[in-house]
Amino acid sequence: MLTLSEIWIYPIKSLGGISLQEANMTERGLQNDRRWLLVDEAGVFITQRQYSQLALFSVQLEAEHLLVTNRNTMDTLRFSCADYSEKQVSVLVWDDTILANEVSEVCSHWFTEQLQMHVRLVYMPDSSKRLVDSRYAQTPNDITSFSDGYPFLLIGQSSLDDLNTRLENPVEINRFRPNLVVTGALPYQEEAWYEFEVGAVQFWGVKPCSRCILITVDPHTGEKPSKEPLLTLSKYRKVGNKVLFGQNVIAKTLGLLRVGDALAVHSQLV
Repeated sequence: MLTLSEIWIYPIKSLGGISLQEANMTERGLQNDRRWLLVDEAGVFITQRQYSQLALFSVQLEAEHLLVTNRNTMDTLRFSCADYSEKQVSVLVWDDTILANEVSEVCSHWFTEQLQMHVRLVYMPDSSKRLVDSRYAQTPNDITSFSDGYPFLLIGQSSLDDLNTRLENPVEINRFRPNLVVTGALPYQEEAWYEFEVGAVQFWGVKPCSRCILITVDPHTGEKPSKEPLLTLSKYRKVGNKVLFGQNVIAKTLGLLRVGDALAVHSQLV
């Protein structure tokens, strides 16, 4: 039986994730997932790819607030999920230019002090519509948040289990920053799912996810101790010049997802 076993959100892109038992969905992904972003002085997004120490910032949901903790210094920042300034910032995420709002000068200053580089914390308001790649969009209105490109990332637990049999030092699922984890499938089977539903919510799986050096960052230490697991994946999961692990997903309908929901596959990618 295919079952939703884990739900994850990452409110501030490239900072720590939050494991949930249930989550509401929005048109651009799970509620609060990647709606906040750190940008440099030029408005360009920053991630663990360049600044692996971002992994050391844990994030917690406290009612209607986010609590950010730098696990290296134990300094904390707390701010309301609903509040942001009127100051608009043009930010760049990959090839997309997006209008965002600076959360506050206080939040930007806190992260600037913690990272020892000038950054701003910005929020994607509802008025900003970032379209997914038109080659994989299922409708003209498919949008996402500050994610790399799609509203959801799904990974089968058995895919991770299979990878770990090939690694000297097993890794955890949070290396890959999924939103949805599923049990009961064969390894990598999820990358062929096209139309499927979780509970009462319908999805399209649109393309396997290509992986980068971010998965070499140890989420516990913020360091890149080796080229793993990317190196091992590249030996048996490479298609063309891309290393694949997981499935990018777009929602067909919205609703509430709960850990334990059954998953049913209706059609496969050709």
